[in-house]
Amino acid sequence: MSSVPAIDGRTRYSSHREDALDDQAWPEFSVECLALLESAGEVLRPAAGEVLWEAGDPYDLYLVRTGGVWLLDRRDDRVVFVVEPGDFVGELGMLMAQPAFLAGAAAGDCTLLRVPIDELRRLVATSVELGDVMLSALDARRRLLSRWGEGGLVLAGDEDDRRLHRLQEFAERNQIPYRTVLRSDRSGWAEVAATSALPAEGPAVVTARRQVLAAPTTRDLATAIGIDLGGTDDQARCDLLVVGAGPAGLAAAVNGASEGLDVVLVEDVALGGQAGTSSRIENYLGFPRGIAGAELARSAMLQAVKFGARLISPRSVTGLFRGQDGIRVRLDDHDVVTARAVIIASGVRYRRLGAPGTNELEGRGVYCAATETEALASAGRDVVVVGGANSAGQAALFLTRHANRVHVLIRRDNLAETMSDYLVQRLTHHERITLHHRAQLTSARGTDRLDQVTWRDELRQQDVELAAGALFVMIGAQPHTGWLEDSGVELDAKGFVLTHDGFATSVPGLFAVGDVRAGSIKRVASAVGEGSVVISAVHGYLGQNR
Repeated sequence: MSSVPAIDGRTRYSSHREDALDDQAWPEFSVECLALLESAGEVLRPAAGEVLWEAGDPYDLYLVRTGGVWLLDRRDDRVVFVVEPGDFVGELGMLMAQPAFLAGAAAGDCTLLRVPIDELRRLVATSVELGDVMLSALDARRRLLSRWGEGGLVLAGDEDDRRLHRLQEFAERNQIPYRTVLRSDRSGWAEVAATSALPAEGPAVVTARRQVLAAPTTRDLATAIGIDLGGTDDQARCDLLVVGAGPAGLAAAVNGASEGLDVVLVEDVALGGQAGTSSRIENYLGFPRGIAGAELARSAMLQAVKFGARLISPRSVTGLFRGQDGIRVRLDDHDVVTARAVIIASGVRYRRLGAPGTNELEGRGVYCAATETEALASAGRDVVVVGGANSAGQAALFLTRHANRVHVLIRRDNLAETMSDYLVQRLTHHERITLHHRAQLTSARGTDRLDQVTWRDELRQQDVELAAGALFVMIGAQPHTGWLEDSGVELDAKGFVLTHDGFATSVPGLFAVGDVRAGSIKRVASAVGEGSVVISAVHGYLGQNR
């Protein structure tokens, strides 16, 4: 860099504190922690303006002793942050082998302590104090980046484009910091278009390296920003491969990795599974105020990373078969990972209604999950929730934060048959929730996005029409086991995996836990319990088959 980059009004300084999350993000190391870092690092004295790493490159921890480090958005070479003496460079992706969102350069003459990432992982795993401080700080920084929309990633397109919504949902659920720019925002669109060749129509992604992707898939997005941590081949091996990163899979990954197993976790959508879309889980032990599913998933992934588990996402498992050296798991890009044991935690997939208009308007007012993105899109409007289980109740309560009124369509006469009592009571007495018993959705209509729904009121024998801003379909799910065809795994009549002696399947070395397992209790707590307990069976199998 030959000159000082521009610093605009959105620049964040490490010395700036807004709330407790900022304090957590910029901790002060104890003498003992500093000594550990110094024992594993080397001192660097880069020249003023020297580039330390580029956006998209892997990077190490840099502790600033004197001077500072600029973090740059390469789309316009704007300084986003200045890391000052006593603070360090890094966020959660660093520990997960993800590349840098932003470039880094020496801010004047400075002295830095560089700690290689492999050494940092070792220290985090072996030092309780350093591990707690680092994980808390790196997690807080990822959350701050998401809050500010900083990270060099722009999702651009039209508000009602389901493809843009799919990209936003993927980024949101995987805690990827991003900023959305809509064509309707002429000044914002022009600002991005000044440095990037945006397409005339359809969604686009602009990465921190100024790469523009037109109409990308979520896999394209993941690959472009370097979070598709595949890179596997026929030589890839591990002790334990877990299919699915819902509560059961995450629990298995945490417990397996903490007990010394080399664990690979494969997820095709986002951390948390269906539970990750829940706005509030209130009956999970230890959280009297409830916890959001995404928050629970993020915390679990932090634990898994702490113990060395590896995440491959977004990847689907398309099949598996036993080989002489273990179970060979085939991924959707034909890569193969060989594992000594495999845990099936692939969960279930949302059911679709099939009512006219619902498939055509999916992602454009019709949704299968109620996250902050969907809730904000329907602010001030009436919305409809279809379903009578806990997930539907939680969604209805969450949506009241933004919607004018929430209408819940229930096919039964008695909601208590399918929903926990505490949720029934809250829905029944909420001033902005209306329950419609024995109601069945018959159609969804709209040109660019949903604007009207119709349902049949069986009690009054009449059709009801409503101008609605969003429709949330939460009518249960079916097991995600189609990929097990020809694997030799026994399934029941509904497609759930049959197990015996706990969690063992009909294939030696293959176990099943969570919602995908026949006879399981479809609750987060039970899924976490199964994912934790199954590791004992895995150890027993591995001990007998060395």
